[in-house]
Amino acid sequence: MTELRATLRLQFHSGFRFADAAALVPYFVQLGVSHIYASPVLKARPGSTYGYDMVDPTCINRELGGEEELRNLADVLHREYIGLIVDFVPNHMAVGGASNPWWLSVLEWGKLSPYSSYFDINWNSPDPLLNGQLLVPFLRTDYGEVLASGELPLLFSADTGQFYVQHFDHRFPISPPTYAEILAHCQHYELNALGQRFKSLPHADNPLTQTETLQQELCALAQEKYAAIALDSAIKNFTVNKETGSNEHQVNQLHQLLERQPYRLASWRTASDDINWRRFFDINELAAVRTEHAEVFNAIHTKIFNLIEDGVIDGLRIDHIDGLANPRAYCRKLRRCTNQIKTRPDQFAIYVEKILADGEQLPNDWQVDGTTGYEFMNQVSLLQHDPLGALQLQGLWQELSNRSANFNDETFAARRLILSNSLAGDLESLAQQLLQIARTDIATRDLTLGAIRRALIELIVHFPVYRTYSNAGARTAQEQAVFTRALAGARANLQESDWPLLEQLDDWLGNKPIRQFPPGKIRRLRRATLAHFQQLTSPTAAKAVEDTACYRSAVLLSRNDVGFDPAKFSATPTQFHQFASQLAKTFPDNLLATATHDHKRGEDTRARLAVISERAVWFANKVKEWRTLAQPWRSELEDGPAPSPGDELALYQTLLGSWPLDLDPEDRDGMSRYLDRLSGWQEKAIREAKLRTHWVSPNTVYEAACRNLLQNLLINPEARRWRADIFQAAMSIAPAGALNSLSQTLLRLTCPGVPDLYQGCDLWDFSLVDPDNRRPVDYAPRQAAMESDVSPENLIRQWRNGYIKQYLISKTLGLRTITAELFSRGEYRPLETIGPHAEKLLAFTRQYQNLWVIVIVPRLVANLLGNSELPQVEPLLWGDTRLMLPWELANHEPISLFSNRRHQIRGNQLALSDLLADFPVNLLYLSLSPEVHHASQ
Repeated sequence: MTELRATLRLQFHSGFRFADAAALVPYFVQLGVSHIYASPVLKARPGSTYGYDMVDPTCINRELGGEEELRNLADVLHREYIGLIVDFVPNHMAVGGASNPWWLSVLEWGKLSPYSSYFDINWNSPDPLLNGQLLVPFLRTDYGEVLASGELPLLFSADTGQFYVQHFDHRFPISPPTYAEILAHCQHYELNALGQRFKSLPHADNPLTQTETLQQELCALAQEKYAAIALDSAIKNFTVNKETGSNEHQVNQLHQLLERQPYRLASWRTASDDINWRRFFDINELAAVRTEHAEVFNAIHTKIFNLIEDGVIDGLRIDHIDGLANPRAYCRKLRRCTNQIKTRPDQFAIYVEKILADGEQLPNDWQVDGTTGYEFMNQVSLLQHDPLGALQLQGLWQELSNRSANFNDETFAARRLILSNSLAGDLESLAQQLLQIARTDIATRDLTLGAIRRALIELIVHFPVYRTYSNAGARTAQEQAVFTRALAGARANLQESDWPLLEQLDDWLGNKPIRQFPPGKIRRLRRATLAHFQQLTSPTAAKAVEDTACYRSAVLLSRNDVGFDPAKFSATPTQFHQFASQLAKTFPDNLLATATHDHKRGEDTRARLAVISERAVWFANKVKEWRTLAQPWRSELEDGPAPSPGDELALYQTLLGSWPLDLDPEDRDGMSRYLDRLSGWQEKAIREAKLRTHWVSPNTVYEAACRNLLQNLLINPEARRWRADIFQAAMSIAPAGALNSLSQTLLRLTCPGVPDLYQGCDLWDFSLVDPDNRRPVDYAPRQAAMESDVSPENLIRQWRNGYIKQYLISKTLGLRTITAELFSRGEYRPLETIGPHAEKLLAFTRQYQNLWVIVIVPRLVANLLGNSELPQVEPLLWGDTRLMLPWELANHEPISLFSNRRHQIRGNQLALSDLLADFPVNLLYLSLSPEVHHASQ
């Protein structure tokens, strides 16, 4: 199998199947990728558009083409020396509906189900109404209302012999031992007798096996005329008439039957407070699975391991690694298992989706190849933001929104909101566990639940990373620093009388290693509590930062994305070099991403928005003009203007960043399509912010007012002047944005690591948050562009079609193909620039043996571009700016990859006016003779 050089992420769904990807393999070859990186392929919820809602890990999703098409895709790829990496979800499964057999078994049998331990369920909830039951919060509203309105019909499947209750697409099986309560109403001796046999199932040696036999008998009986009539009549005793309402008898009969199930039906709103099983974040339809148990690990990995053994899969991307109880143990076990598969590729890649906080390092003992690359995306973004624009933009935000420009303030507030709402039940469960620990020691037995809860909230609010990873052993130095910082923040917000409790929490949560305790109940409780804590800080961070604060703050939206730290506005080339050098030492095969299926704005949207940091005064003035022009379509509601000034500012930024290069504001059809995309973004943005509206209880009046403004601005003929002005503004920063895009693309392709290309990003990508970023890709123009023979000069002149970006990608990946070790293991060496515009450049070399490349990209050059309509700085404007090269390269003539022109190194210097004369960015390559190379050492 080919060496891992570059990946291409593809999103599979019913509209883009494995066979569709197989037909595009010739194009992928031309592009130069070494591996396709596929979204999840296991069976997902029917109609899934992304695959992370897996319902059956034992088979491949038929909607994507099934196993046969997947194997064929792998064969087609492998014939062209392209590997297949698959996204895998070990943390959770989709529940609800009627598609997950494991979940349905738990509903049917409760703790007796062979799958009851697969899900992270607390069967001993302190809630007396949940005694040994599972809360099932899938009802559209309160249980009593749903029951009385006849929305829980009792049904019988003549094919399987099962009784169940239906609510929309949710299926709630009736536990077989309680079939007796239904069959007792039958005026039929054999059905009555069969009911008694169902009733005795809990006392059987193998109740599940015997149930299948009894259900087959019930199926057979139901085929008989009189038995069928009797069965139908019995069911009517539990049937509430939707049209005429119910009488008390039917409601009571159905209620009593449901009360004796292993689950308790409830409104979806109850989940945040009463949930007694762990979810993926706060999503009721995604239940966490206990992959830390060997039986569960084996069950969910068997199909994947079979595909690896058969040579179908060449690598794995592990989704949401922080959701697992022990990520380190999981990753090491996964590596051991794959190493035992003799037919696997020599380089079997394992990547983990992990968001690293500022200064945080991925543990080096997990035996993985790295992360999926969010941190690289963040570093490139920081590099392209001008620190001089920060104060102006922060001031504009505070003036208009009347909210803090300090992103940390938004984060702390959002964390408190999440812990008191959507994750309140998880927090309460953890507090109860800590109370149990307190009760085991006479020194802490008087600590109250309220005090523990207060201290716990403050600790999590101030937790600076997603989670820590200590298990039974001592914390690492990095983890101890995290707790020290969190404890300091918590103390500042708690009364002094609660400070000793913080120290106690610190001990319980890992400062005192668990292995110091003797084996037994207390040790097990402490281990479970620590895991629970670590599995709570992660979703708290995700929901608070990514899904709340990033939508509340809009100082500059290009700094608000998954894996970013919006509290930091910019970084220097020196800081970027430090990051890249560290990556080369620790995880040289780490993925390098600038776009993902989870990004909030496409890579080229962000690159254009970053230009605002260089033109902050101009932007502030334009915003005031646009707000004045938009006044006729703004609404005044009881709770304030609609949209709020903050939401309106976010809208203007979104328009500036995402306005398509080929969209004329007078094109009504094009504007209508753009409006549809923006409407989806707007609804999600204002609901995620949770300020004036939210998903749980939408403020339809506010949302309508926001939508009205957007529609008028984009469609209303009376807003023509406004549209023309914002269009001109977007196009005025578009060349600088395109140059930023080319720079970040070349950095992704040449820095230490493995470049990851997200689908559709081979041309310009001005997408917004999902589902906009998962729209189908039109490959026809991409294939046509690849076949076109256009000179670099024409590519620059026609840059709006995106061919220049594809050209850069295919040329650079082509070089990586023939010099693989240069990029995979070559030394990374920062280069110095001198002269009047030295700070507007980033440059480095990669060197392996006698092979060298020199990479040079501009940054913060909006002012140099001025009013130019091209994304290239006029060569003479660089003046006497020069690049300083290692003396080993003195007087050599490296060749430009993009122009194929030789550049004479004079002494150890290259003039930028020459280096960037032919193409907006540059990559030079050369090969020193072995004699010259050794002599230079």
